[in-house]
Amino acid sequence: MKFHVPDMSCGHCTAAIDKALKAVDPAAKVDTDLTSKTVTIASGKDAAALQAAMTKAGYPATPA
Repeated sequence: MKFHVPDMSCGHCTAAIDKALKAVDPAAKVDTDLTSKTVTIASGKDAAALQAAMTKAGYPATPA
């Protein structure tokens, strides 16, 4: 699944997003792209739960 995260702008942002997503699913594969401001996640968890984790971490995301 892929999300657009408009507030993601630096390495700190990507680390915070990765940490939030791994808290929901430690086995998730997270790929962040600062240029396109997208996060691609390979996970068995529900997309809504992952989206909520990013929002809670301060990075509102929308499906891309």
